[in-house]
Order: sequence, then structure tokens, then C-alpha cells
Amino acid sequence: MGESKPKLRFVKTDNPPIWVKPLIPVLALIVTFIITSGLVIWARANPFETYYHFLIAPLTTKVSALEILVKATPLMLTGVAVTFAFTAGYYNIGAEGQLFAGAIAAAGLGMAMKDIPAIITIPTIIVGGFAAGMAWALIPALLKVKMAVDEVVTTLLLNSVMVYIVSALLNGPWRDPVSGWPQSPEIGATAIFFKLIPRSRLNFGFIIGLIAIGALWFILTRTSFGLKMRAVGLGKSAARFAGINVGKTTLIAALVSGGIAGVAGVAEVCGIQYHLIEGLSASYGYTGIIIATLGSLNAVGVLIASIFFGLVDAGAQTVSRVLGVPVYLGEITQATMLLVALGMFLLQRYRLRRM
Repeated sequence: MGESKPKLRFVKTDNPPIWVKPLIPVLALIVTFIITSGLVIWARANPFETYYHFLIAPLTTKVSALEILVKATPLMLTGVAVTFAFTAGYYNIGAEGQLFAGAIAAAGLGMAMKDIPAIITIPTIIVGGFAAGMAWALIPALLKVKMAVDEVVTTLLLNSVMVYIVSALLNGPWRDPVSGWPQSPEIGATAIFFKLIPRSRLNFGFIIGLIAIGALWFILTRTSFGLKMRAVGLGKSAARFAGINVGKTTLIAALVSGGIAGVAGVAEVCGIQYHLIEGLSASYGYTGIIIATLGSLNAVGVLIASIFFGLVDAGAQTVSRVLGVPVYLGEITQATMLLVALGMFLLQRYRLRRM
């Protein structure tokens, strides 16, 4: 009888090499640009010229470089929010709704505190936005901890509920009485974040984002609570066996995550828009999931991914203006990168072996 031919099969491993994880974002970037090159060619543009305007041109002028940091600010905050929850094994898909909850609080407090000094107004609004984001995250967190209801479903559905709440406010009691547009009246001057650089949109919200990044790194790497979060995220049964209160840890992680997303809404209202509008967020809450994934649930990774996506966002507008490529190519690039990165994170636990 002839010998059977060896076959190649994927075999799962629990210990992928340590060098694989940092390499995934780089490979995801390369694969994404190869895939999206087909769309660029279909749009009758040169892929190399397109990606030059995507990734290089925005860095060549001071105005566009600062705009990258402006666009990265809400992504830093939503990326930190999602990372904080995901690390503890709580899959918060509701950062978008929590961002709007914080924005509502910022707009309301900003209008109510017009005559109060900025040194009191701005900290109050930040705390209020954090509390509003926590409040919006509370119900799905309790359902998860008390009744084991899937948080992916509940947090996602509450995003749609928040959209209707914002619409009801802007088309009802908060409709601007002067212009008649569906937007709230402007917040007071003392509620507006100061500019970091004159004649630019870069504001104090960017500093808040950096503080959030630093706090995430410190909590996850230097505190016992961070250790508990990672333990719960890796395995609830093992964490419970080790004496960790899994329910309490999950609840705190979920609420803090919602609070940070709420601060992202504060940064948009007080730093950019100065009033509440329905288009306040360019899906920042959902993009935060991509940021957290590409950042490998790591503070430094989140910072790099946020700035990179700010670059892609700014570059998409440059490409559209210069080459006539549709501006939504940037959104397609972001979505493709998420799918590629998720696929690579899954495949890192498998090896191709001869059986």
C-alpha cells in the first residue's frame, strides 16, 4: 500500500510568538492598502499618487498637520473608552451613544453656566459629561452583571435610542430660536475650551485625550485594579477562582468606559462645535472600536492608531479635493482595516502544520 500524503492543517495554539501581536497593525495596514487599491483604480486614479495625498501630503503643512490632531482627539477618547471595557471582557459597542450623552450634558451645562467663570464652568462640564456617559452605560452594564444579558446587543441598541433623543431635543425645546435650525443655542464663552495654538482648531480637548491615554496606561500596568481587569478579560472563571469579584470589576470597567466616551462628546461641543447638532459625531464611537483593536488594547497603540486615523480622515478630504476620488474612500479604508486586523488577530492563534 502507498504511503498517505502529508496534509497541511491549521492547528490552534494558546501561545503565539510575542513578536506577532505588534506586527499585526503593520501587516493590516499593508494588506488594507493593497485591497483598497482596486477601488482607487476603479475611480480612475493612480494608487501611489492617491496614497501620497492620503498619508504624506497632510503632514507637509502646519495647518493640515494640526488638523490631524484635531481629528484624532475624539478618536483618542473613544479608543481609550473601548479599550478600558474590552480589557475587562466587556464589549462596549455603545460609545457612540455615550458620546452623545456627554455632548447633551455639555450643551445643557454650557448654556446654563454662561455667567460663571471658566475655571468653574469647564471642570463642571467635564465631570457632567463623564457622569452622563456613565449613566447611559449603566443599564446595559447592570443587565450584563445581574442577568448575563449580552452587552453587545444592549449597548448597540441604545445608540439608536440616543439618536432619537438628540433629534427630539434639537427639533423641540433646544431648537435654535434665532436661526431655526435643529441645533441647540450656543454655549457660553466661559464653557469654550481654549486653543492650544492661535488660529487653529486644536484645543484643550487634545490635552484631555493625552491625559486619558496616560491614565489608561497607568491603570492597566501599574495598579491592582488593572491586573484584575486583565484577569477578568482573559477568563472570568479563572479570575473568580483567584478571588476577584468579577461582577464588580466588570461594572466599574463598563461605567468608566461610558464616562470616557461621554468626555469625547464634551470635547466636541466645547472644543469644536459650541452647540449640539445631530452630526456632532462622524461615527467616532464606532471608530473607537477600530482604534482599540488596532492598538492591541494598549495605551501607546491607541495613541498611534488615533493619530493614524486622524491622518487618514484628513487625507481623504485632500484626495477628494485634489484627485476627485470620493471622500468616503477614507471610511472604506477604515472599515477594511478593521476587518483585516480582526482576521489577523484571530489567525495569530493558529499555525499551519503538516499532519
